[in-house]
Amino acid sequence: MFYFFFESRNSEHDPVVIWLTGGPGCSSELALFYENGPFKIGENLTLVWNDCVPYKTSIYLSLQIQASNLLYVDQPTGTGFSYSSDKSDIRHDEQGVSDDLYDFLQAFFAEHPELVDNDFYITGESYAGHYIPAVAARVHQGNKAKEGIHINLKGFAIGNGLTDPAIQYKAYTDYALEMGIIKESQYKRINLIVPVCEAAIKLCGTDGTISCMAAYLVCNGIFSSIIATAGKINYYDIRKECIGSLCYDFSDMETLLNKKSVRQALGVGDIEFVSCSTTVYQALLMDWMRNLEVGIPGLLEDGIKLLVYAGEYDLICNWLGNSRWVHAMEWNGKEQFNASSEVPFEVSGSEAGLLKSYGPLSFLKVHDAGHMVPMDQPRAALEMLKRWTEGSLARDPGSLVSSI
Repeated sequence: MFYFFFESRNSEHDPVVIWLTGGPGCSSELALFYENGPFKIGENLTLVWNDCVPYKTSIYLSLQIQASNLLYVDQPTGTGFSYSSDKSDIRHDEQGVSDDLYDFLQAFFAEHPELVDNDFYITGESYAGHYIPAVAARVHQGNKAKEGIHINLKGFAIGNGLTDPAIQYKAYTDYALEMGIIKESQYKRINLIVPVCEAAIKLCGTDGTISCMAAYLVCNGIFSSIIATAGKINYYDIRKECIGSLCYDFSDMETLLNKKSVRQALGVGDIEFVSCSTTVYQALLMDWMRNLEVGIPGLLEDGIKLLVYAGEYDLICNWLGNSRWVHAMEWNGKEQFNASSEVPFEVSGSEAGLLKSYGPLSFLKVHDAGHMVPMDQPRAALEMLKRWTEGSLARDPGSLVSSI
């Protein structure tokens, strides 16, 4: 597997944070260059360390490396620069995905023994709402069984993720109506698909295989109907227009990473880099409608903490659906979590979101952000990560800039 690793400025003590981009099949270099990496792509395809770019757009990126040791992995196999000559290595479910990433982590910590005792956090967004719970459960299982190197897993964070499709797909029309994307008459018409979708997902959970493909096709009729009604809306950020196949222009990254000199420097040979792999995407279609919430309660009850956060203007993995599955989850702190009050998540004295927490579980709705919270709200994203790993998510320590 291909990866980028950046040590923090206090690497011996800071946590190791792995980032997994979703898709499925999208490279984690998308996050590195456009969300939360220590540098970005500048003019003429130059790499610009974010200490050198304007404050307003770079506060998160330039300071992120001070908060944690950052690990970006292209996974599952077939994503980005991660490849195999054996077609059987292309995964079709989270069992295979999580086993491969667990093996990668074992190799990584064997290569970096000085980091073995550091706290370890699994983070990511979008379809990583599937990957992350599976990988967290696999790491925890390996630790309990004393397999290989003990990985000091402390928590996992899911940003605008797809985790419990049965609940999240049902929330599409409610969110679209609430945000003015569709009208009441359209809401009623599209909602006719919801019971069929729910039944299809239930069959996927019991029958698997072909039933899961049928569920994917049926349930995505809800989403596609909303998009057909809304027009050229950017479903990752409803305030914007969708431009290109990914609704954003990431062409500079593909151009840079496909330069012969860059590929040689990275040691990846003649592999053609694409932002998102259709091969991996299609291989995981039968995994799409599976519920990955089921493994989370056991992790919470063993003291491993979870942060679910979501930008308020994302449609595709919207905050409403994420909030609903978090509140519906059966675990020993459910009653207390659901009864707890929302509090402002403040950054430098201003409200950046609404936070709800109890014990190891936190849910954060992030203001003025779409699907990619670190790109849209870099300062809030940095504060969120720092406070969460430090166990003080609700605290506003004041201006980040004045404290460094």
